[in-house]
Amino acid sequence: MFFQIVHISGTTVYCICAILLWWINRVPRTNPGAGWWAGAILAAAVSRALLFALDGAGDPRTVLFAYGLFSGLEKTLLALGIVRFLKLPAGERWVRTAAGLFGGGLVLAWLSPALPLWTLRAALAGFNLGMLAFVAIACLRHCPADTGPWLRVAAFFSGLLALHWATAFPLIEAFPGWRVTGLALGTVLVLVQYLALLACVLRQFQQRLMDAESKALDLAYFDPLTGLNNKNYLSKLFEQALVLATRPHHLVAVCYIDLDNFKPINDSAGHKAGDMVLQEVAQRLKSCIRSTDISARIGGDEFVVVATQLEQPDQVERIASKLLERLSADIHIGGATYPLGASIGISLYPQHGDTLSSLIDAADTAMYQVKSTHKNGYALYDQSEPPERAAAAG
Repeated sequence: MFFQIVHISGTTVYCICAILLWWINRVPRTNPGAGWWAGAILAAAVSRALLFALDGAGDPRTVLFAYGLFSGLEKTLLALGIVRFLKLPAGERWVRTAAGLFGGGLVLAWLSPALPLWTLRAALAGFNLGMLAFVAIACLRHCPADTGPWLRVAAFFSGLLALHWATAFPLIEAFPGWRVTGLALGTVLVLVQYLALLACVLRQFQQRLMDAESKALDLAYFDPLTGLNNKNYLSKLFEQALVLATRPHHLVAVCYIDLDNFKPINDSAGHKAGDMVLQEVAQRLKSCIRSTDISARIGGDEFVVVATQLEQPDQVERIASKLLERLSADIHIGGATYPLGASIGISLYPQHGDTLSSLIDAADTAMYQVKSTHKNGYALYDQSEPPERAAAAG
């Protein structure tokens, strides 16, 4: 009775695993190993069903041949799935060659009554042991990071199964009662092995989702050309900057930067050169701001720098002067030299506004005050002074 329970439960669980792996394999861009493993565990279910159906009702040689044929097919598909999963093209030729030799030898042993039954058993045990050892070694040597520990679990149980096949037939010969116990043990080991492989595929799905989410966040919050923050992310970071600004004697400055002489570069050298200039500008901004400051690109050639944790208003002028010096230096790209400049408007929190939008508007107004005079300078927002009379320093 226990023999029948082991067969029926094992075959049923194998079929469920095969369905799960086949279903997962239908998902676009799934690692192809899942499809091979679905076929492998289905072959294991068929071998188990054949052993149950033919046991005691047919020639032992035929029973062992039928069982061995599908058991060997299962190990072959398992190994090919590992080869595809780990992208090991050299291993596929070895697996196919070994499977072909095993299949031919199995048929020859079955069709040759003069050969003792143990030759069939030895061929089956030797082939399965070799395939499982290959799977275990390949998993351990080429385990990708995105599978987590699950591929190592599969390798461990593949090694246990290899040991199981190495000892199964000798133990059955010595202890006939081991036949049922060994079958139950093998069922459990195979089940854990395939569940670990299923977990590897699901872990890759999880990693894909995390990577997609990270990429989506990059697209939502970062400028793809320069790598700087964009306006959406600037708004979020500004809220954190205001928390620091609420500390006693701390200020936040918003510097609105509009590049001078950028349009002629685009017109004369082309947009590719213009993009390279913007990338160089972004690198210069990153190099001259502090770790607590925020830089962002908010338009074609317009940038914003938020300077945080300022204790004295005159610190703003030093920051603006440093930005102006770096941005006014000629840019050398592809053997050409491009003169550049910057008009910088500055606003302070809380004197000129208490929201990012109001502070950017004030800094933008100050920037146009610089533009209306001589460009390539900076000015602090002064609401009482009309644009045409604003003093631009630097």
